[in-house]
Amino acid sequence: MLVELTHAIIQEAFSSKVITAGVTTVDDVQWWMRQKMLDLGVEMWFPATVDRQGHGDSYEDNERTRVIHRGDMLHCDVGFYYLGMATDVQQNAYVLKQGETLAPKGLRDALVDANKLQDFHASAMKNGRTGNEILKEALDNAWADGLKPSLYTHPLGVHGHAAGPTIGLWDQQGGVPGRGDYLLYPDTCYAIELNAKKEIPEWDNQEVRMSLEQDAWWTGEKLVFMAGRQKKLHLVS
Repeated sequence: MLVELTHAIIQEAFSSKVITAGVTTVDDVQWWMRQKMLDLGVEMWFPATVDRQGHGDSYEDNERTRVIHRGDMLHCDVGFYYLGMATDVQQNAYVLKQGETLAPKGLRDALVDANKLQDFHASAMKNGRTGNEILKEALDNAWADGLKPSLYTHPLGVHGHAAGPTIGLWDQQGGVPGRGDYLLYPDTCYAIELNAKKEIPEWDNQEVRMSLEQDAWWTGEKLVFMAGRQKKLHLVS
């Protein structure tokens, strides 16, 4: 229920109900998400964020007041506390150009790469393994498959960054001393957080970063993505 609600907030935010191309800014969408959570009576554990990547723009550009244009790719990070539990989700959207009905194939392929990285992550998870062992196997397999991966998964529960093994950090892809040495146990939850970079032919081979974060339950035998995972970009008309 809580993860489904998080997904629903994102789905509405990444729609023409909230976004008008050429007018709405990423800052507007961030504040809409924050107000939506307040209206629903849930407690943010971090401020919802939205950023954009466009043809000719670097994903390192973090200016928050930029206007959203047709042809942009949008990314968000949203999470809240409710009933003693935390959620933490990242998804992506594309703002359609006039006459388009789909995102460019290159962006769709980038999402496929990020989904593959999720699969490599899930396959590397075994009871009793450390976070660093899971990280190494997942990254090794992803690089071997031609991906450009980065993993930074964290336990999820009563706290947004809960007790348990850290599986990579943004700036520590070779392992995390201490926190990455904790073991994986069954019946635990994680925010499977990662990104895959890919060159987009339609954008003159510009590299984009497709970032995903999905809440999941490790049963002891398999990883279950709660409320599913993003396999298609949200489309803003």
